Amino acid sequence: MAALTLTLLVLAGVSCSQASDCSYSSLLNHLNLDGTNSALQIERPVKNWNTTTEVQLEMILGGILDVDEKLQTATIHIYVKMCWINEHLTWNSSEFCGINMLTIPVSMIWVPDIIIQEDASDNINSQDDPLVRVFPDGKVDVVKRLQLTYICKFNLFRFPFDTQTCNITFSSLNYDESLLKLVKSTDDSTLTKLLCLNMLTEGEWKLVKIESISFMSVGHRSALVYQISLERKPFLYVINLILPLLFLLVLDLASFFISESSGEKLGFKVTILLSVFVLLQILKDILPSTEDSLPLMAIYCVSVFTLVWISVLEMMLMSQFKDVACCVGEERQNAEVVKVKEAGYRNESAGTDKPEENNSPLDLPGDPRLPKFIMDRTKPGQKPPETQKNMEKSNRLRWVKIFDSVFFVLYFTTVVLSQVFLFSLWKFHI
Repeated sequence: MAALTLTLLVLAGVSCSQASDCSYSSLLNHLNLDGTNSALQIERPVKNWNTTTEVQLEMILGGILDVDEKLQTATIHIYVKMCWINEHLTWNSSEFCGINMLTIPVSMIWVPDIIIQEDASDNINSQDDPLVRVFPDGKVDVVKRLQLTYICKFNLFRFPFDTQTCNITFSSLNYDESLLKLVKSTDDSTLTKLLCLNMLTEGEWKLVKIESISFMSVGHRSALVYQISLERKPFLYVINLILPLLFLLVLDLASFFISESSGEKLGFKVTILLSVFVLLQILKDILPSTEDSLPLMAIYCVSVFTLVWISVLEMMLMSQFKDVACCVGEERQNAEVVKVKEAGYRNESAGTDKPEENNSPLDLPGDPRLPKFIMDRTKPGQKPPETQKNMEKSNRLRWVKIFDSVFFVLYFTTVVLSQVFLFSLWKFHI
């Protein structure tokens, strides 16, 4: 009986001693994480070097901060989570009081050397998690938060109704695919839904979708590419550029109905032309000068500027034609009056012996003999010269008005067709 009691006491003491030893230090000693084992920091965590280390990578987009079309760069806020198996860091949680997770400094173990190939940031705003989590099965995960500025080739042909697709490529800096392989941890549809729900800020852009592709890059290194599709919100550009240009074009059409006698038609058209030029300067500050093809927005602005310029030129030509038509009639009338005066002067000189009288009565304005003299020179059945001149002047002005009306019809048709064509390109271009 005494022996049985002694045995129970010994077992109780052993169990109490084990229960009291539930600190992390015993687990750290078991895993050789005492700070002196440098092999865990420099070598791949495999027992057989032929084993490929598979790294599960997941990128979470937190926000779209800036997109610079001139520099062809985009700035986003992302979280990068990486998981892999460390074969040297495994334990049975039941032997260590049920410890199922261990948090250690990231500097104590090997971490994959993953880089972003399109990275153009200065790494000032990046923040690495100083700790990693280790699980009993050897799984290790680490999270890195950074503000990434990356290079992206923009296609601005449909600006501001464009959708840009940019690539973010993750790859190993030193290990080829046989040693380290990158794989995605979440399918694309689920990842897109999660990103749309958790997006903090988007600015003038909207996330359309995100896709991931695994492939072997140059140098036989494993690479994982995230293709991010962003759609621009065009409301601001419609209000500031497209609608003002359209309204200026409508005003230019309406200027055809302004009376030319007021003298303000030319100034009004020139003001419209200068307003379009100002909008062109605003567009120049937005679009880059490195585009291979001219964006539709630039084509639209240049076409409006060209149409208004043609309208101003036509108005100047019509004014000149009208002035010429009026002046030709007046010059002919003045030439006829001069001839009549010279003929009257010769007749008066032939019928008098007074040489000192140099002035002919026909030189006096309002002389009643002048109309009679002109009527005497008119042939029978022929209209008076004054009536003929007025009819010729009226015919010339009528032809000028006809040309002006035909130009207005052609101009109106060109404006409508050009607007329909450009807007259809904006909507249906692929």
